[in-house]
Amino acid sequence: MRLKTGVQMDPIERINISGDSTFALMLEAQTRGHGIFYYTPDKLFMRDGRVFAEGHELRVDDVHGAHFELGAAQTLALEELDVVHLRQDPPFDMAYITTTHILDHIHPKTLVVNDPASVRNAPEKLFVTEFPDLMPPTLITRSLAKLKEFRAEFGDVVVKPLYGNGGTAVFRLSPGDTNAGSLVELFQTVFREPFIVQRYLPEVRAGDKRIILVDGKPVGAINRVPAADETRSNMHVGGRPEATELTPREREICGAIGPELSRRGLIFAGIDVIGDYLTEINVTSPTGIREVKRFGGPDIAALIWDVVEERVSSR
Repeated sequence: MRLKTGVQMDPIERINISGDSTFALMLEAQTRGHGIFYYTPDKLFMRDGRVFAEGHELRVDDVHGAHFELGAAQTLALEELDVVHLRQDPPFDMAYITTTHILDHIHPKTLVVNDPASVRNAPEKLFVTEFPDLMPPTLITRSLAKLKEFRAEFGDVVVKPLYGNGGTAVFRLSPGDTNAGSLVELFQTVFREPFIVQRYLPEVRAGDKRIILVDGKPVGAINRVPAADETRSNMHVGGRPEATELTPREREICGAIGPELSRRGLIFAGIDVIGDYLTEINVTSPTGIREVKRFGGPDIAALIWDVVEERVSSR
C-alpha cells in the first residue's frame, strides 16, 4: 500500500531531528514507500469549502545538517491525500484551533491524525480533568484568593498556564514563598484565560514519566528526571531521560483512559505521570518516539503507521 501523506508541521529546517517525533513518523512513511507532502500551518487555506495547502514533496534523511530535501513548490487539495498528520507544536491558541476547524472539512474521508475535532476538544491540562480520580488535587482559576485557599490546604503547589507547553512558565510556590501575589498579577496580565494550580508532587524528583499510547494502548515510556536546580523535568531545560518500565498503577491509568483516546480518534497520545498521578494528556503534538527507541524500546513510529494503514485500508 502506497499512501499519499500530508504532514502539517513547523518549519522543517528548525527541528532537532534527534528528538523530533514528526521526523520519526516521516522517516517511517518514507521507508514504507509513502509519498510525503509537507506544509506549514500558515500555508493551509480554504476556497469555496475545499481545503488546500501550499507546500512541497519532501524527502528526509537521518543526517544532521542535511535532513531534508524539498521538491518544487505546489498547491494541493488535501482531499487528494489519504492521510494528514496534524503535527505543529503548540501554543494551543486560536491559530491552532482554526487549523482544526479547517481540517474538519476533509476528515474522515482523508484521515487526520489526530482527529481534529478531538484535538480541539482535548487541550492537555483540561482533558485530564475528565479523570479526576487519576489526577492530583487541581484548581483552575484566575483568582488570587482561590489560590491562597488552595495553598493553605496543600502548602506546596505548582502554578502554570492553562495552555502552556514544554514546561514554559511553570512555577513552584513552596511553603513560605511570598511571590504568589506577584505571580498571579503576572499571569493575569499575560494570559486572558485561567491558570492551573496543582499540589506539588515530590515524587517528581524521581522523574516525570512520559508514556506513549497508540490507539489507546500503552506501547512505550521514558522517564525524565529534573536537574537538581529545576522543578521542571522537560528535556530542553535540562531533564535527563532514562529507560523505564510501567508500574501497575501506570497500567491502571492507561487502562482507564485508553478506550476514550481510541474512541475519540486520538491515535497518538503521550501522557505524563508523576508518582501515582496523571498530570497531562498530550494529543496536539506528542513527543517521545525517538527517545523510547534510543533506550531500547519499540519503534513507535512503525506502530502508529500500522494503525494508520489499517484505518485507511478499512475505508
